[in-house]
Amino acid sequence: MAKITIVTDAWHPQVNGVVRSLDNTIAELRRLGHEIMLVTPDKFRNLPLPSYPEIRIALVGYRTVARAIDGFQPSFVHIATEGPLGFWARRWCLKKKMPFSTSYHTRFPEYVSARLPIPQSLLYRLVRRFHNAGNVCMVATASLERELTEKGFRNLRRWSRGIDQSLFSPKARTEKPFGHARPLFLSVGRVAVEKNLPAFLALDLPGTKMVVGDGPDREKLAAAFPDVVFVGAKFGEELADYYAEADVFVFPSRTDTFGNVILEALASGAPVAAYPVTGPADILEGHGEAGALNEDLRAACLEALTKTSEDARRHGTSFTWEAATAQFLGNVMYANGMAPNTKCR
Repeated sequence: MAKITIVTDAWHPQVNGVVRSLDNTIAELRRLGHEIMLVTPDKFRNLPLPSYPEIRIALVGYRTVARAIDGFQPSFVHIATEGPLGFWARRWCLKKKMPFSTSYHTRFPEYVSARLPIPQSLLYRLVRRFHNAGNVCMVATASLERELTEKGFRNLRRWSRGIDQSLFSPKARTEKPFGHARPLFLSVGRVAVEKNLPAFLALDLPGTKMVVGDGPDREKLAAAFPDVVFVGAKFGEELADYYAEADVFVFPSRTDTFGNVILEALASGAPVAAYPVTGPADILEGHGEAGALNEDLRAACLEALTKTSEDARRHGTSFTWEAATAQFLGNVMYANGMAPNTKCR
């Protein structure tokens, strides 16, 4: 069994796809008998990021991170994020001449340039330099792999995602979900600028539009769209109940690299409506019965309303954490010259 150090600046109390992906992968790796050492912000002094208080920035120097990794003596190192901890771990690997893998979870250049006047081209140069120093950079989808290849990223390999099928599953739907009219068009995720929520909130749709999630834009959007029901962040069984009541799951983001919430919705029996972009396009490719993609999001919502819960569930449950973790493990081994060069979904 291997000793694997996983370094991530994205960690609890954040609620996002990066943290969920790492949580489930770590749990599966441990189930398989591997020893995991985490380097995360909660291990050090940290401060909340302004406007994103759940994002904690570690206040730590290189020597502290290096001592932590040295003490574990890992077989493999995986760096999940391009934050302070990720940069220190990258420096440690380069100094020790130890191969390492990274993963590209977030369109960091787009997210930063949406808030600050920094050119995306400059940010992409920094991010590309970070990942190209490693031996493998994991990406979730084929379209993202093509896009990053065109931008000069190297050593890209696929790492898909899975779903907790015991938690997210169809249930008997009520006549008036949570006291509101059907059809229920549901969106789940962080209420922030990069999620492009107004594209959904402004749609003229029958029934009810509902948002599950929290974030810096919630108060502003709730005031601007009083016809939309905002219920805040939900977790566990309560979150699963919201998915299961949805007639259509709407994913308006154009910048997510995958969209774990899409899998959660599909496994719960909710067909998906989205733009034909990286993430939803990859998930629904060849499976139009599970949802609808259209540059006209309203048209996608109305088409998805004609799809069946059974078809959505069937496709959603084809993604498993067992398969995704096998990919992850193969990638970290390949980064260290210990696995064949095989490609998989």
